[in-house]
Order: sequence, then structure tokens, then C-alpha cells
Amino acid sequence: MAEHDETQEFLNSLPELKHGEKFCFACHPSIECFNACCADLNLSLTPYDALRLRRALGEDSETFLTTRTDITTYPDTGFPRVHLRMREDEPHRPCPFVTSEGCRVYQDRPAACRTYPVGRATRIIRGGIGERFFVIREDHCQGFDEPNEWVPETWMADQGLEPYNVMNDRTMQLMAKQKARGPVHAKQSTMLLLALYQPDKFQQFLRDMNVFQHVEGNYVPETVLADEETALAFGHDWAELILYGENDRLRRKG
Repeated sequence: MAEHDETQEFLNSLPELKHGEKFCFACHPSIECFNACCADLNLSLTPYDALRLRRALGEDSETFLTTRTDITTYPDTGFPRVHLRMREDEPHRPCPFVTSEGCRVYQDRPAACRTYPVGRATRIIRGGIGERFFVIREDHCQGFDEPNEWVPETWMADQGLEPYNVMNDRTMQLMAKQKARGPVHAKQSTMLLLALYQPDKFQQFLRDMNVFQHVEGNYVPETVLADEETALAFGHDWAELILYGENDRLRRKG
């Protein structure tokens, strides 16, 4: 959460973009700065980011995490912190997926790439998640000179952010709950890496350990074991149940 807090502080220092407030922006190969923002990034991948990326690449989670990311832990929660590894063979450390024509995983790019140049800050409020939007204007960016007009809501919809925000907000809620309790220990962090970043291996774990003989709730076991996005949603709830003993959508049998 420390990095999350730093991101929140950065966004809070920027001009707020109110709901319904208009801005102009477009990014395309004809703009001189095209691809300039896709280098030297400190890009943390959420569990849903990782799932979408590795599925687009046709890789299992072990291969993806080992070859394409660096893994540490957030100091205030002990949760896994997964960073996309930039290329080191060029001075400006480009993203491994950027090409002269643009992003080769564009349809499955991470939420941070989709949201840019809008920043979305979230917080837990009574009844759900509160969100605020900010405009990120970098000196090199010429996209703001383009005539395409947006409000935060139309930008988010155009960039396909709904499934990202839904799942990423679940991750944020879980981390916020843990922050109030202090860091998890190393074994719990390993468990979280499995449940949140390795849904393919997590599905096998659920089979091997007969987990559905011990829990019940708002899930069809066959769907969890067949669909990785459902397995990821289940993983968030299972982690909350294991860590805190309670969850709204999942409970222990008996």
C-alpha cells in the first residue's frame, strides 16, 4: 500500500477533473510524442492486469511472473508487489510490449495505461468505493492539442476500464483492510501470490486440496475451476476468508 499511498498523493497534487468535466485528448501514431510515455516506467501490475497480459501472451502464470516481472512485497501490508520488467537493452528502458507501431498487447494493456492521461484515485466509503479523477499533463505530451473531447465517464468507457476497475477495486479493498492490521507474514504473502496472481495454479490447488468440500457461497465450483477470471474473483474472497475469518460471498461449511 505504500506505493498506492504515494500514487494517491501524486494524484491529489494534480488538477481534479470533476464528473462531467470536459477535456481534449487523443494519442495516435501521427503525434510526434507517440510512444514517449511507454518507457522507464515503474509499473505495478494488479492481479487483473497480470491475468489479462499473460492470457494475451499465451503464457502460464509461472512463466509470466518469472520472465516478465520483478516481485517484492508492500512494506505496510506484506502483499505481493509485482512490477512489469522494463527492457534494459536500451537507455530509455522501453516497455517490453511497445513497438514503433504502438502497443502489441493493446487490447489487454494494464489499467494504468488505459486510464492515462486521466488518473483515478479511489477510497473506501460507506456503501462502496469513492472515486476522483485527475488530469496528468506531462511536458512532452501533445495529445491534449487534439480535438477529441471527453468527460471522465466517456473516457473510462472508451478505454474498456470497467472490468479492470471492478477487479482492481476488490484488490484495493483487501489491501486497505490488511493495512489496518499490519503486514502479513511470508507464508501468507506466498498464499496471496498464488490466489491473486496465479489463477491457473490456484485452480489446481483448489482441486488438489478439495477446497470446495470445506467452503460454500456465491460460486459454482465448476465455473471457478474452468474460468480464470472467476477463479481470480474467488481468490480475493478466499484470501479474505483465510486472513480474517469472514467474507460476504464465501463461508466455511459446518
